[in-house]
Amino acid sequence: MSLLIKAGPANDGGFRHSITPASAGWTHVGFETARLASGASLTREETARETCLVLLAGRARVSAGGTDFGVIGGRSSPFEPEVWSFYVPAGMAWQAVAEGPCEIALCTAPGRPRLPARVIAPADVAMLTRGKGTNTRHVRNILPETEPAESLLVVEVITPSGNWSSYPPHKHDRDNLPTESLLEETYYHRFNPPQGFGFQRVYTDDRSLDETMAIGDRDVVLVPRGYHPVGAAHGYDLYYLNVMAGPKRIWKFYNDPAHEWMLEPAAR
Repeated sequence: MSLLIKAGPANDGGFRHSITPASAGWTHVGFETARLASGASLTREETARETCLVLLAGRARVSAGGTDFGVIGGRSSPFEPEVWSFYVPAGMAWQAVAEGPCEIALCTAPGRPRLPARVIAPADVAMLTRGKGTNTRHVRNILPETEPAESLLVVEVITPSGNWSSYPPHKHDRDNLPTESLLEETYYHRFNPPQGFGFQRVYTDDRSLDETMAIGDRDVVLVPRGYHPVGAAHGYDLYYLNVMAGPKRIWKFYNDPAHEWMLEPAAR
């Protein structure tokens, strides 16, 4: 199976992507995107999986466990900073009803029915800038390890035109804490303007996996293991939504030693 999953037309349920652990050939991460017409709804209950709904665009009224959490969302595209999300624990039925056309990402991972459902408002999302020069990117931590969840780690990143991201190349495919954690990962890519493109490489030290992909708007890249840098073509800003999960909910990455020199103070 290719690591690049191209965006197809929405099916009858509005889904453009429906990636499960079984379809990806791994254990933890699930990822879906749905486009809903005004008044359309999504209803689901995951017995053993937690869910984080990310409003990519538009507004939706969300409820879980019989409680109405109100209307969330409002941005017109994921390139706008005001990201709204909704966390639902395993074993709790939830519903999202579109208030006008909207796009939703569903991020899932193994969980227990332990935590309460909650809205993650823009004020709850820490934003920071990483890198320097053409390695600059802007990060929105929707569900970092410092916030409660069972397995999920969810983050948005804006990479400006011509810049690199997830760079220098890093990986997190060994359960070797405190040096490195084992996390599966999906990248959901968007471009502004939408005809844009970029490139992502996924490779291992021994090159038993070494795949370089041209990425377009709404494409998903699977990262089961290996280093995974990404670059945006000149003239096109790149957005991506990362979903990560593994046996331990901690993000510890290991840089490719061949490229780590650029993090030294004299090279920054």
